[in-house]
Amino acid sequence: MNRGIRFEIPNAYGRFLGEILKPMEVSNFDWFIGEEESYFVVDDTLGDSLFPDMIMGMNGEELQKLIDNNEYYLIFADLKAFPKGTQITDIITYEDYMLSDCQMVLLVIDSTYVTVYCKDLEKVEELYNHINRQGFESLEYLTDENDARTKLSVW
Repeated sequence: MNRGIRFEIPNAYGRFLGEILKPMEVSNFDWFIGEEESYFVVDDTLGDSLFPDMIMGMNGEELQKLIDNNEYYLIFADLKAFPKGTQITDIITYEDYMLSDCQMVLLVIDSTYVTVYCKDLEKVEELYNHINRQGFESLEYLTDENDARTKLSVW
């Protein structure tokens, strides 16, 4: 069974979260944002933290504006999408994710390695095709057979 996808993005400044999440309708969700390490880019240098604190329930419209209208540098990122109005918690394990209301998990590790879990198998297919069109490298499906990850964390 497909769990999601993994791929690599350039280790560069950009708007990669916005590009990755285009097929996901970010504004339809409330988001858990881990207090990881990512920065706004200001005058071609690193500025303030993109997500300075852990956020339990960032409105999807707010997140959409943030990731589409700013340039940033991702080092580590942990975003989890929940249906609007549901309880938002930090999902730690894949088993917890499967039992929770969380619909999608996006993890960025070391500025380059991206893993996306998604419960909606049609969206997994859309994400795969979208990422393929973007030309990101090492794109593959995550399956029960090739995904050994147990913790849904960047640490």
